Amino acid sequence: MTMQTPVPSFGSLDDGALDQLFREARTHYAWLSRPVPEALLRQAVELAKMGPTHANAQPMRVLFVKSPEAKEKLKAALAPGNVEKTMTAPVTAIVAHDMAFVDLLPRVLPHMDARPWFANNQRLVEETAKRNSALAGAYLLLALRAVGLDTGPMSGFDNAKVDELFFADSTWRSNFLINIGYGDRDKTFPRNPRLSFEEIARIA
Repeated sequence: MTMQTPVPSFGSLDDGALDQLFREARTHYAWLSRPVPEALLRQAVELAKMGPTHANAQPMRVLFVKSPEAKEKLKAALAPGNVEKTMTAPVTAIVAHDMAFVDLLPRVLPHMDARPWFANNQRLVEETAKRNSALAGAYLLLALRAVGLDTGPMSGFDNAKVDELFFADSTWRSNFLINIGYGDRDKTFPRNPRLSFEEIARIA
């Protein structure tokens, strides 16, 4: 009989961690001129990939746009209101999904063959890729906060243009952007109101 290693039971995170991830974390629009170490980006991806996705498919792909040349290329796809905050961010992540994620299912879900689920069903492939890359992108945002970085997630860009500029010869497709760096906390806006539990949730 094979003995399985017991999964540790964790309690709640302390208030400091909850503040860093949620309560005190903000969407940033202005950035300090402080570089982001590549090691932190790698650490955040290593954390984010541990979150659950359908069939462990892991369709999220990320392009970290960092060089002046790549930033200038991205600029052409941005809505006017998003140009300055993106150009001044040390890094911008293009959170994308891989439309060929099905090819990797035997590797990431080795105990069953999930490929027939998606055979001849391009709509399911697209829905699964986009939904689960958005889910994993949220994990990435929290992972970036967890390693001490600030974030500014956003839409407000031309997806087709981004795909043309960055992913023309690949199976990746853009989903949303995350500006990354060390935010200028003196330039954040007052936090907008949040809905109450009763407005958000029901218990059946």
